[in-house]
Amino acid sequence: MSETPVRRSGRVTINDVAARAGVSRGAVSLAFNNRPGVSEATRERIMEAVTELGWVPSQTAIKLSGSATGAADTVGLVIARPARQLGLEPFYMEFISGAESVLEEHRCSLLLHLVRDVTQEIAVHREWWQSRRIAGSILVDIQQNDPRVTELAAIGLPAVAVGHPSLTGGFTSVWTDDEAAVHEAVRYLAALGHRRIARVGGHPSLGHTIIRTAALNSIVAELGLEPARSVTTDYSGEQGARATRSLLASPHRPTAIVYDNDIMAVAGLSVAAEMGLDVPRDVSLIAWDDSQLCQLTHPTLSAMSHDVFGFGADVTRRLFDVVHRRDLSSGPAAPPVLLPRGSSAPPRQPTD
Repeated sequence: MSETPVRRSGRVTINDVAARAGVSRGAVSLAFNNRPGVSEATRERIMEAVTELGWVPSQTAIKLSGSATGAADTVGLVIARPARQLGLEPFYMEFISGAESVLEEHRCSLLLHLVRDVTQEIAVHREWWQSRRIAGSILVDIQQNDPRVTELAAIGLPAVAVGHPSLTGGFTSVWTDDEAAVHEAVRYLAALGHRRIARVGGHPSLGHTIIRTAALNSIVAELGLEPARSVTTDYSGEQGARATRSLLASPHRPTAIVYDNDIMAVAGLSVAAEMGLDVPRDVSLIAWDDSQLCQLTHPTLSAMSHDVFGFGADVTRRLFDVVHRRDLSSGPAAPPVLLPRGSSAPPRQPTD
């Protein structure tokens, strides 16, 4: 260990650690963030200095002057949703909570920004990365032929995309098996005796909306059920209610409806009551993204449940692997599981 003296008064800085270890500030940052570029012996010497001095890096201290490593203690997340809608949607609140649980372990922060559309999102990610405000980003709501995949890969942004690998290009991705979940829900409803099943989905450009629609059409055909009708929305309760009202007022009213989130399912339950229909005898309802909302309704809502908190945590862990170049592999999250509750039952049999 170098005997270079360091000042003991005031806050310990990255310069103090570099002086104690006899290395550059850049070497300290590489060693502390477990990046390649320093030998194992140098890394050990630097970490000894970190321990001896009790150094805790600030955002400024861990940036490398002139380096492309970025701000190693901040992760970016941009969501193209209205602020009011995002605040009401349990999925993103749980997802962000899971992400924060991992960020806390790493003493890192989440930089969250809401935008109008994907074009604005690309601009925000580019500005963050080029100004070194973030170490990497989490990309959500991946679309088919998503421009973010090419635009953000071109600037070298480290990122993990929440979406099926068929949609995410060269980015590491984490996804749920939407096809298997849709098949499970429809097989369950068919076993109860339902033959006319509809779905209230999300935005038609989203990759998982497309996957779920295709899965619904394939499984109803395989089981010999009536062709399914899918209505797309923006995930809000207002549009979920409007879609439900349209389906239940149609001449060929479905006996079961599957919703792409819990907010729309709750809205659908209210519409059924408004129209004088009994849930589940007149119409069965199944929500996606099980939450406390599903258990507070009457009847309680059957749901495709998955660990959204754990999903957010898994995505964030993989982002740290990407940032530190430890592992770039993609992988599925735990699959959703059907939880039957009071909103699903065999359909009412017609009377003579």
